[in-house]
Amino acid sequence: MGSRLSAPGPQERRFAAYIEGLANAAGHEDRHAPLKNYCKGLLLPGERKSIEPMAARLDSENIQPMRQSLHHLVAKAPWSDEVLLEQVRKHVLPTMRKQGPVVAWIVDDTGFPKKGKHSVGVTRQYCGQVGKQENCRVAVSLSVATWSSSLPIGYRLYLPREWAEDAERLEKTEVPEEVKFQTKPDIALDQIRAAVAAKSSMTVWEPGKQPLPAKPRGKTGRPPRLLQRSTDHQPVSVKQLAMSLPATAFQEITWREGTDRKLRSRFGAVRVRPAHRDDEKAKPHAEEWLLIEWPRGEKEPTKYWLSTLPPTTKPKALIKMAKHRWIIERIMIELKQELGLGHFEGRNWRGFHHHATLCIAAYGFLVAERNRFSPSARAGHLGFVARGPAPDFRPRGSPRTPRAT
Repeated sequence: MGSRLSAPGPQERRFAAYIEGLANAAGHEDRHAPLKNYCKGLLLPGERKSIEPMAARLDSENIQPMRQSLHHLVAKAPWSDEVLLEQVRKHVLPTMRKQGPVVAWIVDDTGFPKKGKHSVGVTRQYCGQVGKQENCRVAVSLSVATWSSSLPIGYRLYLPREWAEDAERLEKTEVPEEVKFQTKPDIALDQIRAAVAAKSSMTVWEPGKQPLPAKPRGKTGRPPRLLQRSTDHQPVSVKQLAMSLPATAFQEITWREGTDRKLRSRFGAVRVRPAHRDDEKAKPHAEEWLLIEWPRGEKEPTKYWLSTLPPTTKPKALIKMAKHRWIIERIMIELKQELGLGHFEGRNWRGFHHHATLCIAAYGFLVAERNRFSPSARAGHLGFVARGPAPDFRPRGSPRTPRAT
């Protein structure tokens, strides 16, 4: 009797449908097979997820043709990152919402150490991955998050001013003409129309205070409009304000369960008015929450947040939202370690963004699969089963998923 090949399992059928939708979003039919191979290469195991090693894993007998196919897809093919990410959102967000509503849009920047000076966006700047100034490139991302999972929906390379003003380098790395210098907050504002940065050097007006009104109108000329400050009427830094608060303004609060213990710290929250450039305005900034974390035993506060959540927000809800950034850090670790977000070795603008989009697309399938099952599955116990000779993909430390027989 002849042997019979097993039919694809449910997960494999879902992956095939998902990847087919992505391929259609990429446009021309010639891109369909390379895109499917690229996403599969990102999901399969391997230390490097750059083109050469992925080609070897995907087709060990025809490495060079496979390499050329993958390279053309990310470095040359003119498909739209925005259209593909929209397709990812359409598939993944409904599965996320089944487990709970979207509670936050989160802006983050992530650095990728990179040697040399010819790859697009590379310069010496602060790199969060190593915690210091380093030769690297930096990308700004926007993610939507439920309480249990998150998905990047926007991703854009930060182009330092020295790059944006160097026409020769821009041409060599094929940066589109419409791309101009933008600060990271400006990039975030383009992605979500709003972004607030909270730093200990930020100044605010103490509770109940605000800038002085404009000067009285003179006998001639237009009436003054701008708010004022005086020698004895100045804003204070958030650190100064925190240090001036009484001990009773702070309380121990638990915001969620960690992996081995409850996460607790000491917090204080007050309503303040941001003071940033308000002497250039006709009206003061609206009141916002200033949340301060001052762990017991520390000599001074360690973190600060500004929040536009309603005045009626309870402290625990405010803290839970402020601390929700942890989910983005987890995502970036997975994207970098498991899906090779930082492994692109090309130098041009299109290739950098195409590779990142496909990493997010591959990750989106895993997010959708995790949200089909219980919280324990979403925590990292769900493997991706690849048919054929290649072994299955699964997050490090999770049990092996048995193949269909």
